[in-house]
Amino acid sequence: MKIGISCHHTYGGSGAVATELGKALASKGHTVHFFSQGAPFRMGSFSPNIFYHEVEAMHYPLFDCPFHSLALASKIAEVAWYEELDVVHAHYAIPHAMSAMLARQMLEDRCPDASCFRLATTLHGTDITVVGADSSMQAAVRLVINKSDGVTAVSEYLKDETVRMFLPKKDIAVIPNFVDTSLFTRSVNPDLRKELGLGSGKTVIHISNFRPVKCIGDIVKVFHGLVDSIDATLLLVGDGPERSEAETQVRRLGITSRVRFLGKINEIVPLLSVSDLMLMPSNAESFGLAALEAMACGVPVIGTDVGGFPEFIEDGRHGFLCRPGDVASMTGRARQLLSDGGMWHAFSDACVLQARRYETALLVDRYEAFYRELMQEGKRKSP
Repeated sequence: MKIGISCHHTYGGSGAVATELGKALASKGHTVHFFSQGAPFRMGSFSPNIFYHEVEAMHYPLFDCPFHSLALASKIAEVAWYEELDVVHAHYAIPHAMSAMLARQMLEDRCPDASCFRLATTLHGTDITVVGADSSMQAAVRLVINKSDGVTAVSEYLKDETVRMFLPKKDIAVIPNFVDTSLFTRSVNPDLRKELGLGSGKTVIHISNFRPVKCIGDIVKVFHGLVDSIDATLLLVGDGPERSEAETQVRRLGITSRVRFLGKINEIVPLLSVSDLMLMPSNAESFGLAALEAMACGVPVIGTDVGGFPEFIEDGRHGFLCRPGDVASMTGRARQLLSDGGMWHAFSDACVLQARRYETALLVDRYEAFYRELMQEGKRKSP
């Protein structure tokens, strides 16, 4: 198949999943064209089956901001026509599915039966719970869901939220996020521990785009509650709007020597391999890819009992799930896990086994079947 993938190129779960999906499809012989403002952060090395198309919006003094959505639509239409794409897979309803929908309209004079490509849309979370929840965007999100040929969501929770908020006419299939367990596996690197000044103590990690929903302040509070009784270091990987406040909080609490702000790092497996616990105290999480990747590396998770977390993290088996904002409970559970070696090893082993249920190959097969079903439906509708 010839597949176009429109996604965010920046640090975050949706871009990671879209890119890993494209790479896996290319490895199986499909041709994949990526559309984004910059090269997706997990693009990696060259592949003869992968093509990247940069979307560059024009700047015009009459308008406050460039027309990214229109530029994306034009680029998708251009590539879809000349490369004869079978499917365009939009990751996020707005702007990616909207732009792909518009691209198809741009091609109507060339293929009146609208069979130039089939449109698959994957809902990842904030495109529904934040963007879609805004009254100014609800109609647009509902439109792209109903006009897509097929729609998927990354969790049952997100599917249910989408149905509740939009009452879509289109059925929504749940295809969860995935992890390549051949890459995400624990391999101890003593040199890295030395470089990071970790010593022999425990290592706690968090990976995200530091948006408010990630509750970075709670991570700092939990860690501050641990260090009185446990020799530990906190690794904060990523960047975003909450980083500055977190740095101030760390200084105010006097734990700067115990916390490393590492910024955006693409190669996270070595960091997960030296970690003993992941903290994910989000107050909303449609899936939680970073937690799944940590589990594949044998890292138990302290998370919250919200969104998609309970669908793959079993409380008391792969870590612990607490109420959002319950810092005391998270701190107690983290201390319990880090202090009990037998419990930690049992949880770590269970995490690895659970991650294998979300193996990339299994989920990519489901996406391939999904694409083929859309293509068959398109053929049946063609005159």
